Amino acid sequence: MSAYDPRVKATAAWKALLAACAKLHFEPHDIAAQLDARGRYEVALTPEFPLSIKLFRYTSKRHTRGETWHERLELFIPLDGPVKFRMGEQTVSLERGEVLVVDNLKVHHVVDFPGFDTRAIVVSFQPEFVYSLGSPSGDYTFLLPFYSKLDRRPHVLRAGEEAAPTHAALMALLQAYFAKDEPQFVQAGSKAFLLALLYQLARCFRASDVLKWEFMRQQQRSLRLKKLFDHIQAHYAEKLSVGAAAKLVAMSPAAFMKAFKQVAGMTLVAYLNHVRLARAARLLRETDRSIADIAAETGFADQSYFDRRFRGAFGAAPSVFRNRVETADKD
Repeated sequence: MSAYDPRVKATAAWKALLAACAKLHFEPHDIAAQLDARGRYEVALTPEFPLSIKLFRYTSKRHTRGETWHERLELFIPLDGPVKFRMGEQTVSLERGEVLVVDNLKVHHVVDFPGFDTRAIVVSFQPEFVYSLGSPSGDYTFLLPFYSKLDRRPHVLRAGEEAAPTHAALMALLQAYFAKDEPQFVQAGSKAFLLALLYQLARCFRASDVLKWEFMRQQQRSLRLKKLFDHIQAHYAEKLSVGAAAKLVAMSPAAFMKAFKQVAGMTLVAYLNHVRLARAARLLRETDRSIADIAAETGFADQSYFDRRFRGAFGAAPSVFRNRVETADKD
């Protein structure tokens, strides 16, 4: 096999990335314990440097599901084994080395399954770090993979020849971000290699390119619905009709339903249930309150209906879920 064979290049880039990761610390993943009162996983991003890279170790034994959403943009890259990632009503299967462009405003979480065990890199940043109103017009290209997708399917860069430049850019980004000997170059280097990473992703997804106006329109939809998302997270247990939600964001019911599905990836009712069930799971895990009390607090007046919805979302009845958490904590 020639040294210039594309498969050699892909393997070399992947091996170099793994070698760089072997020198870094991956912390146990416990997102559910880090959700705020609104059900969101907030990452501290300063205006001067709104970039964060988290290194997590996921295991089935210690898995804590926390459904979340957020305004920041995010990439998810598993390093060792398969991962199932739920976004809205879609579940994406990932293998080692594949790069998922997360639909950040959709309720999302990593799905547990028997034998689940992998390290993962999570790159988060505010879109303004890359493109804002004062940026050169071409910079919006870096963000196209995160916004409108003409095929409406998640953007996943599969492992292989095409992924080699992305793996190389990711390795350079990790080295710059976690550098200790030259702190004055951390921010400059991190931004430079983040742009290199986004450039490679934009090239890989060029078949789904959209015009700038469509990109801006999706941003406007997300910003317009932000008030509603915040309202739901603060008042998730209260009844909310489509008419009331549409009025909150000054839209007609028909226009609202279309925009909400485009941004959140699900209907308003499904989104409300996701938020309520995520809160219920947190209360089951962190308190000894009765299941009936938890059902009522999270907006489920009928406990039997709550049990069915919870079982459908988590694969276990609330009582079984609580027992599993308690058993894992004792191990």
